Amino acid sequence: MHISNSTTADIAEIFRLYESATAFQKTRYTLHWPKFESSLVETEINENRQWKITIDGKTACVWATTFDDPQIWEEKNADPSVYIHRIATNPEFKGQNMVAQIVAWAKEYAKANGKTYVRLDTVGPNEGLINHYTKMGFEFLGLYDLKNTDELPAHYHGNPVSLFELLVK
Repeated sequence: MHISNSTTADIAEIFRLYESATAFQKTRYTLHWPKFESSLVETEINENRQWKITIDGKTACVWATTFDDPQIWEEKNADPSVYIHRIATNPEFKGQNMVAQIVAWAKEYAKANGKTYVRLDTVGPNEGLINHYTKMGFEFLGLYDLKNTDELPAHYHGNPVSLFELLVK
């Protein structure tokens, strides 16, 4: 297993994994990811904020990070944090607990970058994800109605978000 930044050569695979994750979400939930703009992923790649886990030469999982997430975290954005977005696991690697690998990596990444928290969110009251993230060590902070979602992807508009944080020790 190897964690590294995604490159422009990974864009097609990233979107394939997003489409796979969205298809899965549609089978279980009323809220699901919209189609993301390629410019979003291209910017993350250019800023070294798009990541991947590779196993035996295959992309097992992708996600994005940022150190600034004011529209979702509002006043809590002032806390030094790493924010994780859009975790998408390759179906070939389901059940291999990629989130645990990401969490272990994110704790070290946060420490190396002088951050106090690892944070993530999910749209809506998704009990499965709430249970999964709390088992990974995150504290579930509750459901919040965001004040301004203008610059956020469509699935955030008019929907509450579940917020999670993990104190880096």
